[in-house]
Amino acid sequence: MSSVSSNTPARPRRLRRLLLSVVALAVLVPALLGGVFAWVYTGAAVSTVGATDFRNQLAIPPLQEGVLGPDGRRVFELDMRSGRKEFRPGKITETWGFNGDYLGPTLRARRGERVEVRVRNALPEASTVHWHGMHLPAAMDGGPHQMVDPGRTWTPQWTVDQPAATLWYHPHPHGKTEQHVRRGLAGMFLLDDENSASLSLPSNYGVDDLPVIVQDVKFDGSGFDNSHKIFRNAGFLGEQILVNGTLAPYREVGDDLVRLRLLNASTARIYNFAFEDNRTFALIGTDGGLVQRPITLDRVQLSPGERAEIVVRMRAGERTVLRSNTLDAGFDFWNQRFSGGDDRFDILELRAAATLRSAPELPATLAEPAVPDGSDAVRERRFDLNLAGINNVPMAMDRIDLTVTRGSTEIWVVRNADGMPHNFHVHDVQFRVLSVNDAPPPAPLSGAKDTVFVAPNSTVRLALRFDGPADPDTPYMYHCHLLWHEDQGMMGQFVVVEPGQSAGTPPSHGH
Repeated sequence: MSSVSSNTPARPRRLRRLLLSVVALAVLVPALLGGVFAWVYTGAAVSTVGATDFRNQLAIPPLQEGVLGPDGRRVFELDMRSGRKEFRPGKITETWGFNGDYLGPTLRARRGERVEVRVRNALPEASTVHWHGMHLPAAMDGGPHQMVDPGRTWTPQWTVDQPAATLWYHPHPHGKTEQHVRRGLAGMFLLDDENSASLSLPSNYGVDDLPVIVQDVKFDGSGFDNSHKIFRNAGFLGEQILVNGTLAPYREVGDDLVRLRLLNASTARIYNFAFEDNRTFALIGTDGGLVQRPITLDRVQLSPGERAEIVVRMRAGERTVLRSNTLDAGFDFWNQRFSGGDDRFDILELRAAATLRSAPELPATLAEPAVPDGSDAVRERRFDLNLAGINNVPMAMDRIDLTVTRGSTEIWVVRNADGMPHNFHVHDVQFRVLSVNDAPPPAPLSGAKDTVFVAPNSTVRLALRFDGPADPDTPYMYHCHLLWHEDQGMMGQFVVVEPGQSAGTPPSHGH
């Protein structure tokens, strides 16, 4: 009996200790988790504003205008290859590039020319080269059906049949596009036409007409750090900026009007370009070419894949910084921080010479619209964007999702159905943005577009005309150009057919 009675008082003490431990855990665990979240949230915002020393002269990609063959064909050479580049003093990074260690040459052709590009793959794995924004046959498009195996050559040919524009080229292997683009495979493709040649615009490549290829990167001790950080549902977001492959770049300019061809070649980051002193500039071109007349702005937002041509006025002896400011993109509290909405970057410093060449004023009229207004549309289609796939259907290489008739105009209604940032890119065609949330589109969306940002829980209406050529067996793509989303399956396929013709069967291959 004595042994039993001696243990009895211990039970309440053990119970009290257990209850106190449970209460302590109930208090401490939320506090600990809250502290961890606060630490992650606070550390998620990135800014290089005011901390960039602009120590490197901006590299200008070499201009490749091709070689004219005896039949008048303009022939370009592109070699996809591995490389090594010293972005940071004394530190070598493994890279991929076209004709060099990183990025590629700027290709240039004129409307009406027959072009041929000899694409050789010297990489250790298969890839593609997609001509983003180009109107051309589906078999020449360079999408995931036109893979180029290591050691092989692909030679697409087409006739340039669209207005002057700033286009670009990049890989498009299904499931690996983000990875290949981040390694450095990208370049500009400039188109000229009679109208652009007749206008008084800055046009001396690399002098008063500058390519500005913007990418966000992150480095570790051995090179690129391509890991996705926690909560980054937009995809990879870097912490430093490369412009034309140059860290902390500056460019000396000798003209009072400077044309910047802005290309967002990042895989997930959205930029809100403006100058440090909030000076205005003229928007003269969008994805598909020149706008109808110059548009005065003090900022322009570009999501991945979008382009903008702007002209900025410089004063003798001054310096000004092109920046990316925080976004006003309709993000919620979560995405504003973890999808890069709060991030700010110094992009490029322009340094004006003590004496500047004077340029004529910009023309009042630039180009007549070449995209449809939707008044002759024959049908309307709806596209809901979310990470599960477009219209909740993930991409399948052997499935044709849409069949469109050559020569027809359609209305495509694109809705962002989740809280993430998305955009929408359509191969082969340039489109007109008719409305954003049933309101007229803002001025920067008034020109021809092939890629458009679709804010969370918003809807855009697009007018597209499919001028062919018809090919029932070879599809074009439409997809989110936040490339991790594309790689996860936010992509579909369409074919262009003659009236009354049906879709065929996509090509089969081992990729």
